[in-house]
Amino acid sequence: MPLVITLISIVLLLILITRFKVNPFVSLLLAAGFVGIASGMPLVKVVDSIKDGMGGTLGFIAIVLALGTMLGKMMAESGGAERIARTLINRFGEKNVHWAMMFVAFIVGIPVFFQVGFVLLIPLVFTIARQTGVSLIKIGIPLIAGLSIVHGIVPPHPAAMAAVDLFQADVGKTIMLSIIVALPSAIIAGPLYGTWISKRVKTSISPELASQLSEPKDERDLPSFGITVFTVLLPVLLMLLATIADVNLPKEDMLRQWADFIGNPITSLLIAVIISFWTLGFNRGFTKDDILKFTNDCLAPTATILLVIGAGGAFNKVLLNSGVGDYIAELATASAISPIFLGWLIAALIRVATGSATVSMMTAAGIVGPIALQIPGTSPELLVLATGSGSLILSHVNDSGFWLIKEYFNMSVQDTLKTWTVMETILSVVAIILIMALSLVI
Repeated sequence: MPLVITLISIVLLLILITRFKVNPFVSLLLAAGFVGIASGMPLVKVVDSIKDGMGGTLGFIAIVLALGTMLGKMMAESGGAERIARTLINRFGEKNVHWAMMFVAFIVGIPVFFQVGFVLLIPLVFTIARQTGVSLIKIGIPLIAGLSIVHGIVPPHPAAMAAVDLFQADVGKTIMLSIIVALPSAIIAGPLYGTWISKRVKTSISPELASQLSEPKDERDLPSFGITVFTVLLPVLLMLLATIADVNLPKEDMLRQWADFIGNPITSLLIAVIISFWTLGFNRGFTKDDILKFTNDCLAPTATILLVIGAGGAFNKVLLNSGVGDYIAELATASAISPIFLGWLIAALIRVATGSATVSMMTAAGIVGPIALQIPGTSPELLVLATGSGSLILSHVNDSGFWLIKEYFNMSVQDTLKTWTVMETILSVVAIILIMALSLVI
């Protein structure tokens, strides 16, 4: 019966989101309530579990999400993303511009959402395509491959950070492993697949869209490459520093305690944001009123993803408190199925059905979390990567990202399936292969 209850809750979740177009936040709460009531939990405990799960998740992720969004906004407004792109493109040269775009996306994508990074960088893709005559697909696919894989599995992105919290993974280790997985995945799905498919799919820039794109900034108005990269990567470096300290220093060592404090995701992002106010703000001629406006305006779009992540935490808590999670864990243990592969598979199935990477990752984490606790030797860091990579697979017409790519690249639905959908699937499959290989030694 516990297994049936879980399956019904997932089906309920899918039907509400796909058939009746119910907001994912509401759908997740309804699914959580159904699991609690159907499993016989006292009604008061159902409500308490939802509150505890949502509060516990958002208490951490809300701060991380807000600070990360502010850092991304400062980079966008200052022209930092454009500076990174121009520098790498000049270094790589015209013939290798598609490789440059992948690395640009990889760096720029760390502090910003996929959609924000895409809209930020797509004018550069159009400009380069015009100037060099290189196919729009050949340049664009590496860009979206780099943005997508970073968005899916690399902290401090919100869904990845929420999964880190749910699986009780080490942030620094997760970042190190995610880069090991993300780079090869982005290379195969980006420059390599992009070069191949660009010979088979032809497209051109929509005149209507091109006329609406902002003009590139003057070279003198851009921050330096070094200071931009330092500001963007500072929180990642501080988190990695904390992990190195944890490995090499005893718990009572004061240096380790300070490293853990500074390398905490909340502290490290706060430090980076404050530094960005100077390096990408005052230093670029912005006033305190400008910076206040930037940091206020960027928070409104984060409300939806924040609520969905919180509801995913509520679903996770109800599964744990109802005993359903423990029952599924026992079944998985008896069947000897890898919880890492199971996390990827569940996330992939929900992604295909709902179109939402965040919903699929949070739901999969809620189901697989209890299993991981009962199977010794399972790496929580690899579980984060597995659910994240599963949430990327087979984006199609029920995903807003599909339509974003279709319109910007001026493609038909069929060509978008050949390019964007296949690229997302390659990212997901290559990533899980690498993750399973890592699980043999970690």
